[in-house]
Amino acid sequence: MTTVDAFESLRTRKIEDFEHIGLALDELERTPLPSAPDDLPFLARVARGVAFVTFAYDIDGVAMEIAKYGAALSTLLSEEGYEPEVYCVGGNFGDKVDAVLPSDWPRVLLHNADGWDKWEDGKWFGQLFYEHMPEGSEASHEMATLMWSEAVRLAGELTAFVVRERIGLLIPVNVNSNPGNFALALAMVLVSEVTGCPVLNNNHDFYWEGGRAIADRSPDEPAGPRDHFFRNHESQAFFNVFRRILPWNGRRWIQVNINPVQSVRLVEQDGFAADRVFLVGTGIDEEFFQPSSPHQKLEYRRRMAHILSDGEPTVTTTSVADFLDRMTAWMRNEHPIVCGLNEGAVLDLASPETIVLLQPTRVVPRKRIPRDWDLIGALLRHPPFRDEFERRTDMTLVLLVTGPVPIEHQVDVEDVLHAFSDVLDSVPESIGGRIFQAFSVGTQNHPSLSEGLEIFDIYHIADMVVFPSETEGRGLPIPESAAAGIPIVCSRYDPVLVFDDVVGASRPESERIQYLEFPDSAFDDELLDEITAMLFDPASFTDRTIHNQNAVQARFSLQDLQRSFTEYLLRLESIHGQ
Repeated sequence: MTTVDAFESLRTRKIEDFEHIGLALDELERTPLPSAPDDLPFLARVARGVAFVTFAYDIDGVAMEIAKYGAALSTLLSEEGYEPEVYCVGGNFGDKVDAVLPSDWPRVLLHNADGWDKWEDGKWFGQLFYEHMPEGSEASHEMATLMWSEAVRLAGELTAFVVRERIGLLIPVNVNSNPGNFALALAMVLVSEVTGCPVLNNNHDFYWEGGRAIADRSPDEPAGPRDHFFRNHESQAFFNVFRRILPWNGRRWIQVNINPVQSVRLVEQDGFAADRVFLVGTGIDEEFFQPSSPHQKLEYRRRMAHILSDGEPTVTTTSVADFLDRMTAWMRNEHPIVCGLNEGAVLDLASPETIVLLQPTRVVPRKRIPRDWDLIGALLRHPPFRDEFERRTDMTLVLLVTGPVPIEHQVDVEDVLHAFSDVLDSVPESIGGRIFQAFSVGTQNHPSLSEGLEIFDIYHIADMVVFPSETEGRGLPIPESAAAGIPIVCSRYDPVLVFDDVVGASRPESERIQYLEFPDSAFDDELLDEITAMLFDPASFTDRTIHNQNAVQARFSLQDLQRSFTEYLLRLESIHGQ
């Protein structure tokens, strides 16, 4: 059967409920996979086209890791004598993505492939995961028909691209693990089974990490951040398909996870073959390790100030009260902003008297950014810090959040601002007028970006990184801040085994990242004393800085990442002929 015939069969197939989708998947698994399109060596076919597929590309952890993966693949294929072509396929490309992805990697826009609230304006996501969809109901029948139709449409677009560009390797990232777009996950299955293209399925987050069915929780157990994925857990036909494609145990698929807990779950609970489940580390760019002089630090801050002021000579503030009043309008057209107690105050970000606490993440609930203001409030009540801050009347403090602010998380931005307001209400105006909340998001093409303000430079803006996350698939800010020589206060997030792996808890002392622990409860005096010392006398912690940089260099090299991808390709090559 040709690819065209196969898709015509899928398009005309009668689907009335999720059970029919399950039967269609059964049939696909019984259908012989197409043979290789030519007699070229496997690596030569891969080099003709490596295609990453994800919901959206922006300045975030997923896009940054894709950039590293693509670079590792390009290097190893080049060393084998090939000229690799890397594509990025997705439902949305942020206008700052060139700061992360190489500009010579072609971008392929896939209509309606974005995730969560950006997938059909959140309508379908809400119907699947927030509304009740009983087994055999009209709602279930309608969604099954709709999801199949949409998956076949997406698969048709993807297959046309795979055939046209002779793609030799598909790398979906989170598409078949964190279900932001159910139809896209199903489409990836259809494309791989119809074309026979090998798939390296990269999983950063799974729907079951921080999620469970309500019936499986004890009465006193708090809700998880991903419980909504189990809203229709009792709709058996739907949930069987849901679990089956997230992820798909395909004949030419391997699973590549970012932490060992995920791999154990796939093998021991979900029945995946151990020799098709791999771990992928990360690589920290050498630029992170470059020393930053006090002069360079102020220069990076000047460039960030250029972004925060939208190109104006000075950064002026918006009062937090006014910003909260017009939050909805701002979410529709995000731009960099600095909030303070008063309207029109001036912030000199490039001053050596400015303390910058950096939260290098998106604004989503599991990042727990309001806890940053709990920490700042505790510092302002702690006599050693408060007395020094009051004495140095030119000193200011800024919490800088650099990650994207997803439109569906407006309430989480408001939570951050309310936490900021609570701190302002708890201190005298002479103190409150010198603390600020900054968001460096936006859609402008700032000249300072072209001047060379890169991701690793942003860390050098900071005096300290704050990272109070509840859950993480890995937790990149920890090794990144260590590599940059910036101290970090971080929570021991769930899964704790993942956190311990990132910091190297079981490794020799020389390979362990030293950090301060962000507590879930009150901040004790010992922690506040150490933070105060780090902020006011950073030179006294030079030994810790050197230690952390050495620990990261020993464990997170780009060469190790390249060796991992060599292993993945060898395994895919071995199963391609099976």
